[in-house]
Amino acid sequence: MPKLLIIGAGGVSRVVVHKCAGLPDVFPEIMLASRTKSKCDAIAAELNRPIQTAKIDADDPAQVAALIREFGADLVVNVALPYQDLSIMDGCLEAGAHYVDTANYEPPNEAKFSYGWQWAYQDKFKEAGLLALLGSGFDPGVTGVYCAYAQKHHFDEIHEIEIIDCNAGDHGHPFATNFNPEINIREVTANGRYWENGEWVETKPMEFSQTFEFSEGIGPKKAFLIYHEELESLVKNIKGLKRIRFWMTFSDNYIKHLEVLQNVGMTSIEPINYNGQEIIPLQFLKALLPDPASLGPRTVGKTWIGCVIDGIKDGKRRRYTVYNTCDHQECFKETGAQAVSYTTGVPAMIGAKMIAEGKWTGAGVFNIEEFDPDPFMADLNAYGLPWHESIEELE
Repeated sequence: MPKLLIIGAGGVSRVVVHKCAGLPDVFPEIMLASRTKSKCDAIAAELNRPIQTAKIDADDPAQVAALIREFGADLVVNVALPYQDLSIMDGCLEAGAHYVDTANYEPPNEAKFSYGWQWAYQDKFKEAGLLALLGSGFDPGVTGVYCAYAQKHHFDEIHEIEIIDCNAGDHGHPFATNFNPEINIREVTANGRYWENGEWVETKPMEFSQTFEFSEGIGPKKAFLIYHEELESLVKNIKGLKRIRFWMTFSDNYIKHLEVLQNVGMTSIEPINYNGQEIIPLQFLKALLPDPASLGPRTVGKTWIGCVIDGIKDGKRRRYTVYNTCDHQECFKETGAQAVSYTTGVPAMIGAKMIAEGKWTGAGVFNIEEFDPDPFMADLNAYGLPWHESIEELE
């Protein structure tokens, strides 16, 4: 069984560590490392078994490689910042460890995210005989597995995919984000984009919205069309797509605050001079907002994340819906983290488990939908993210 190194000590990391620590037969030795070792020690103190902790600057590939060698890690789960994906991948290549992450690389000085930077590592990982699993969170992650499962079991051709992410939780703050504020705000203030008829269509930020009726007692919620990274890989890996879009719900209160912050320049990533010191407004705003890791005790309500997929089976058109719901308070009771962190952390553990158990193998850089979805789907049911499905025959 491999030695597992987890890098990052935020809310998602807390879930990954709790879930991996609960599987000693799969992960007998675990190390948790981040820039702030005290955060690692605090998470380690919550567990029922001992794990090692360490301090690391994940921006430095040499430090990553040195820690991998020192611990003897065979597998690294990256739940640090997306800015650090490439440096951690470089460290894995140098020291010889497999790699798993939950979100694709973003350059710190540009509000753009693409798998292109990580796909460029294909030959390096293949030649090293190492596996890099990209996007093993929920979206990206489980949504890609849902699509692969639909393609394998329910369709001869998939024509349209709508990925829908609804957080119906309430944390009680006037304005807060459920994951890293800097990443969240960069994501939702960027231009939208979707794939239709063989090309990308760009939209203004939050230009299009529609109201969806959500099950599990959630009811109607307005969702906005935004760009999300799994669209890029699913267009590549789900053949025959005519359209794929991503929708995310935001409350009127969130939209109101975000508009004001944008209008006064607080969401900008361009440096400004303040009293002789260069600061980035969005990073300053991040320092003012509640830490997402602190939201767990006070967040109530549910998440609903899933895919609505249209296509052809046996010459007839059908619509397949597959989704998960999570209760924020139930997630907090289990791991000390709210459902947004939980729904990302559990799939990261499962992705690592697929590699550790030899169920997913290969050398190179892979997106999650490129592997057999069946064992992953089974583990979603087993480890806290049960899924529900329905099929509607349309013709």
